[in-house]
Amino acid sequence: MSILNLDRIFKPQRIAVIGASDHPNTVGYSLLRNLIGAGFEGVVYPVNKKRESVQGIHAYPSVADLPKAPDLAIIATPAATVPDLVRECGNAGIMGVIVISAGFKEVGAEGKQLEEQLRAAWKSFPGMRIIGPNCLGVIVPKAHLNASFAAGNPREGHIGFVSQSGALCTSVLDWAIAEGIGFSHFVSLGNSMDVGFGDLIDYFGEDRNNHSAILYIESLFNARSFMSAARAYSRNRPIVAYKAGRFAESAAAAASHTGAMAGEDSVFDAAFQRAGIVRVFDIADIFDCAELLGRKRQVRGPNLAIVTNAGGPGVMATDTLLSLNGKLATLHEDTLEKLNAALPPAWSHGNPVDVLGDSGPERFGDAVQEVLADPGVDAVLAVLSPQAVTDPTKTAQNLAAVTADASKPVLAAWMGGNMMAGGIQLLNQAGVPTYTTPEQGVRAFMNLYSYGRNQEILHETPREIPMEFSLDRRRLRDLFDIILMEGQEILSETVSKALLEAYEIPVTKPMAARSEDEAAENARRIGFPVVLKVLSPQITHKTDVGGVVLDLPDEASVRAAYRQIVEQAKAARPDADVQGVTVQAMVRAQDGIELIVGAKKDATFGAVIMVGTGGIAAEVMRDRVLGLPPLNESLARRMLESLKSWPLLEGYRGRPGVHLDRLIEALMRFSYLIADYPEIKEIDINPLVATPEGVLALDARVVIDRDLVGTPIRKYSHLAIAPYPDEWVRKTKLSDGTHVLLRPIKPEDEPNWHEMLAKASQESLRFRFRYLFKGTTHEMAARYCTIDYDREMAIIAEIGEDDEREMIGVGRMVADPDLKTAEYAAFVVDEWQGKGLGIQFTQYLEEIGRRWGIERLVAETSTDNLAMQATFRKCGYTLEHRMEDNVVMATKDLRETAVAT
Repeated sequence: MSILNLDRIFKPQRIAVIGASDHPNTVGYSLLRNLIGAGFEGVVYPVNKKRESVQGIHAYPSVADLPKAPDLAIIATPAATVPDLVRECGNAGIMGVIVISAGFKEVGAEGKQLEEQLRAAWKSFPGMRIIGPNCLGVIVPKAHLNASFAAGNPREGHIGFVSQSGALCTSVLDWAIAEGIGFSHFVSLGNSMDVGFGDLIDYFGEDRNNHSAILYIESLFNARSFMSAARAYSRNRPIVAYKAGRFAESAAAAASHTGAMAGEDSVFDAAFQRAGIVRVFDIADIFDCAELLGRKRQVRGPNLAIVTNAGGPGVMATDTLLSLNGKLATLHEDTLEKLNAALPPAWSHGNPVDVLGDSGPERFGDAVQEVLADPGVDAVLAVLSPQAVTDPTKTAQNLAAVTADASKPVLAAWMGGNMMAGGIQLLNQAGVPTYTTPEQGVRAFMNLYSYGRNQEILHETPREIPMEFSLDRRRLRDLFDIILMEGQEILSETVSKALLEAYEIPVTKPMAARSEDEAAENARRIGFPVVLKVLSPQITHKTDVGGVVLDLPDEASVRAAYRQIVEQAKAARPDADVQGVTVQAMVRAQDGIELIVGAKKDATFGAVIMVGTGGIAAEVMRDRVLGLPPLNESLARRMLESLKSWPLLEGYRGRPGVHLDRLIEALMRFSYLIADYPEIKEIDINPLVATPEGVLALDARVVIDRDLVGTPIRKYSHLAIAPYPDEWVRKTKLSDGTHVLLRPIKPEDEPNWHEMLAKASQESLRFRFRYLFKGTTHEMAARYCTIDYDREMAIIAEIGEDDEREMIGVGRMVADPDLKTAEYAAFVVDEWQGKGLGIQFTQYLEEIGRRWGIERLVAETSTDNLAMQATFRKCGYTLEHRMEDNVVMATKDLRETAVAT
C-alpha cells in the first residue's frame, strides 16, 4: 500500500495525452475533449507524432519534446506500444501514468505477456505510479479534472468511487449525473497493475473532502494492504462494497470438511465484516447506502418499528425485515397506552403501527414520535401510501419536525409517483433518508445495522481470558519441519492431534493398530468401551466409507469391527492405502455439542478460520461462520454467537450450556497454530466436543501445502491481518531499578489504559493530548488500544504480575501509508516520570521504526513541556520552536542514525 506520488495523478498541474486525436470516435479524442471541457486549469500537452495540432492545441511528437515534464501522462495508444511509452515517460521524469489502452492480461496469454513487459518498464522507475491498464480513467470534480473517456462530468461531492469494471463506471456515471450524485474521486482501476484498492482507500482517507467510499470489486490482489487500509478508513468513514462473482465455484474438490464448506464468497463476507465494510448485493443500493451511512446516525440494534397508513405496505416491510434476519421491535406497554390515546380504536395495536388510511399529518407524526421514544426500538421506518385523504407534503413536514432532534435513525418510504414528489424532496432536504418502496427502506436499515455492528467489532474491547500459554515456538518449528520432511500431504490423525496438543487444545489420543491382535491389545490398554477409525492417509471423510465404529464394549467386538472397517474401506476406496485402524477411548458427553473447527488457505485472504455445527451432518446443516485470524476473545465469541446453534451452546430448555471460556480459548489457540504454520493448507477438528466442563478434539486432519515446504516464507505473509507482534516484548529496568515489561498494546489492555490516565495530572494529560478532558471514553480507548500492527505501534510499560499488573506509560508511533514518515508521542504517569522511561520508549520505537523502514520520526510537544524536549535532545532530535503555535517540532532522520550505529 502506498499513496506515494498519487497526487501526480489526482492533483496534476501538467498533463500529457499520448494518443490525442482529432477523430471524434476515438478514445484519444474523448480524453482531450474531457480534459478541456471539464475546465482543467493546468496545462494540457497533446502528444501525436503525426499532427502539428490536435483539437486546435499545439501537439508534440513525443514526451521527450515537451517543454516541461508533466505530472501525469495518459496513454491511449495500441497495447503493443505502451511498454516503450512508459519507459519514455520515466526517462522524462513523469511519475504519474494512466494507461487507458486495452489488450493486456484480460485478452489471454499474449496480452498477459505484454502486461509483464509493461510491468518491467514500470519497475525501472521507482516512484512511478500507474492506474490501469485497460481502464476508463479518473475524474476529480473539485479539481475540474476529467482524465477519462467517459461521457459527462459528475458534480462535486464527497463520495470516492472505485471500480474494476470500466463498463460499470460508465453506467454508474450516467446514473449519478441524472440523480445529481457528487463525487470526491471517480476511479476506474482496470487491471490494477500498480495502484489498487488499498492505495486509493488510504488516499481518500487523507482527503477531508471525502466522506465515504464505494467499491465495485471483482478480485483483490493484495489483501493485506486492502484490509489494513480499509480498517483504518472505516473507523471514521463508511465503506460500501459490491463484490461481483458471488457464486464462482471453488478451484478444486476439498480434502477436508473445511475446504468443502468455506467458499470464496463467504470469505469475502468475513473479510468485509472484519474491515468494517458494509456489503450490498444490489448495485442500485450502493449510493443510497453510502449516503445513509454518511449521515453518522448509527443504529444500535436490529429492532425496527414500522409506522404506516396502510396494512399491506407494513406487511411487505415486515416480510423483508424478517427475511434479512432483522427483528420487529416489541413495543413497550407504556408506548401502546400512548398510541391508544393518540390513534383511533381500529389501529393495529402492535408493530407495524397502522395509523389507518384516513390519517392526517398530525396523527402520523404523533405515532412516529411515540414509537421513537420506546427504549426497545432501534430505528423507525415511516411508510406512507397515497390514499384519498393523504397529504404527503404536510405529512413529510410533520415527520421532519418530530425527527429533527432524534437520536435514533428514521427512514421513510413515500410510495407513489408525482403526488409524493414534494414530500420526498422535503424529507431529503431535512436529512431523512427516503425511498420509494418499503423493501428499499428495510434494506437500507439492515445496511445501517450491519455498519453499526461492524463498527462495534472494530471498537470492541475483548475480555482477557486467563490463558497460560508458554509456547516454545522454535522447538515446535523444528519438530514440525521433521514432520514435513516425511513428504506426506495429509498428516495422520495421530500427528495432527499431536500438533493440536502442543497448542494445549485437549485431544483424545489414538493408538494405531495394523492388525486385529494389535487393535485388541490397544483396546485393553485404553480400557473399554473404545472407538475404531480407519487409518489411511487418503481417506478424509471416514464415515463415508464405513470407517468409524463407536462404543465397542469388548475384545470380540473390536476384532469384528477391525475386519469390517478394513474390508469396507478397501471396497469403497480401492485407490487408498488402508493401513489398519486407530483405537481410542469412547467419549460419552451426555451434554456435549459437536462442533467443527477448521481453517483453509484462501487464494485471496490467506488463512481463514471456520467454526460450525460438527459431526457427520456438518455439510448438511451448513451452520458455520468464517473469520480471519488472528482471533481474540471478542472475535471468537462473535463467531460463536453468529451460529444458529448458539442457543444450544448457551444452554437451552433446561440443558446446561457449554464451558464458553474453554471453547473460546480453544479457538484462540487454534488461531495461534494457524498463524505459526503457513504450510498448513487445510485443517479441521471434527468433531470438537464442547461440554459444560471443557472441550475435547475427537478427530483431526491436517493437509500440507507441499509447494511451500522448504521454501523461504515471510513471517505471517499468509495472514490478511497482522497478528500481535510478540517479538517486541522485552524486559527492562528503570533508573531506580524497577523491573518493567515493555510490550505492544492490545485491545484487552483498555481497563488498565483507563486506570493509567485516571492517575495522571491534568498537566501531564495536556502535554500528551494537547487538550483537557474530564474522563476517558470507550470510543477513545478503542482508538488507542486496538491498533493495526502493520502501520502503528504502541509500546506500553507494565509493572507487577498477573491481576496486579499496572500500566505506567505508553510510547506510540503512527506511520503514514507509505511507511516513510511516522509520528511519535509518549506518555508517562507522573509518579514514574524522571526515571528514564521516556528515553526507553523513544529508543525502542526508533528501533522498531528502522526495522519497518521508517525514514523519519516526527513529534510535537508544547513549548512548556521541558522534560520531553530534554528527552528529544538526549536522543538526537532536531528541535524547531514555533512560537506562533506554541509548539516544538522534533525530527529525527533514522537513516542517518542507522548508518552511525
